[in-house]
Amino acid sequence: MKLAQIAKISVHCTVAFLTSYLSRFVAEPIFFITKRKQKNSNINLSQVKRVLVIRLDEIGDVVMTTPFLRELRRNLPYAHITLVVKPAIYNLVELCPYVNEILTYNWKVSRYLAPFQRHWRAVLLSYRHIWGHHYDLAIVPRWDTDYYHASFIAYFSGAQWRVGYSEKVNERKKCLNRGFDHLFTHILYDNTLKHEVEHNLDVIRFIGGTVQEDQLELWTSKEDVTFGEQVLKSHNLTSNKVLLIAFVPGAGAPKRMWPLENFVELGMWLKRTYHVRIVVFGGIEDWFMGQKLQAQLGDTVINLVGKTTLRQTSALLKHCQLYVGNDTGSMHLAAAVGVPIIEISCHPVHGSLLHANSPRRFGPWGVRSQVLQPEKAIFPCSDECLAEKAHCILGIQIEDVKKAVMYLLSKQNNSFFLKE
Repeated sequence: MKLAQIAKISVHCTVAFLTSYLSRFVAEPIFFITKRKQKNSNINLSQVKRVLVIRLDEIGDVVMTTPFLRELRRNLPYAHITLVVKPAIYNLVELCPYVNEILTYNWKVSRYLAPFQRHWRAVLLSYRHIWGHHYDLAIVPRWDTDYYHASFIAYFSGAQWRVGYSEKVNERKKCLNRGFDHLFTHILYDNTLKHEVEHNLDVIRFIGGTVQEDQLELWTSKEDVTFGEQVLKSHNLTSNKVLLIAFVPGAGAPKRMWPLENFVELGMWLKRTYHVRIVVFGGIEDWFMGQKLQAQLGDTVINLVGKTTLRQTSALLKHCQLYVGNDTGSMHLAAAVGVPIIEISCHPVHGSLLHANSPRRFGPWGVRSQVLQPEKAIFPCSDECLAEKAHCILGIQIEDVKKAVMYLLSKQNNSFFLKE
């Protein structure tokens, strides 16, 4: 690690500790005066009337939180549950039947004094929309480092019980969230290797609840379903004799993007081999990739990049027989609606299993899947891909993906999709 990076991390760790300390220095007297002084008593679910859940992460993280929300509601059938998400996620959770209220918190700020800007926004959100509701229980289910100040929102809620994962679960969090444990009344310490769905559900057990089911969920409206049906109808896909495959060539970071020309070549092979249509999904930032795939593959492609909401994407994915793409939020949307998945991962097979790119933590949940990873990292990477562009992911060959496609399709009744 470069000296400049070490210095930057050191500064962030110091700022985190000072922010935590000063927040408690100011807030604790206010808690005492307003009779919000928290006691570290055992959580009693029978006394919980209002719950605050803060989940400020990306699409995939929120999808993997849906079992947690369902089981929380099952354990607290009469409680008023408020969910806090970032604005871009609102469409995804808007119809969630397990929460009573959804608040949005925009944690994206300019790089200049970012921690202090986020801190001030957390204070304002709590003061304007949370403090006055007298929450009994506040939960931050995120296991990894809290970059978004969710812990402070929980703290400033003044809830009697505040639950979160310890800052000591991994070395990075121990530094970047130094002092955050003091913002909670009840801390989970678990540094064992688990999928994120399991980490979320462990919070239910920790607060004294039980878990009955762990499958993912999504909630779409009649309008979302109609939108999907109309898209298929407009492309003459009303019969079930055409194989519908979702392509997702984008990702949250360039190193997680399999080269676009590989998707083109894979699409050409699919076009020659199967009666297939390829639906391309992605955000507006992936627009050029959708255009190139459409130009190269012609009418085989239905280009929906930047043209659908999260719920509309989910409604359309439900009609697909297969997902082929990178580690993205769309992959988890596909898993939630039961689509078999081929994940093309940048994370090496022998890399750290606890890393944020590890399929062991963030891979497809609850569906038949094939996860393709580089056999080994490409120098200078070792435990993870450290590049700023496609690097280790280049170790995944097109033939590997073809084999995964044939394998997963062989598990379905797909014989009539094959071209003679």
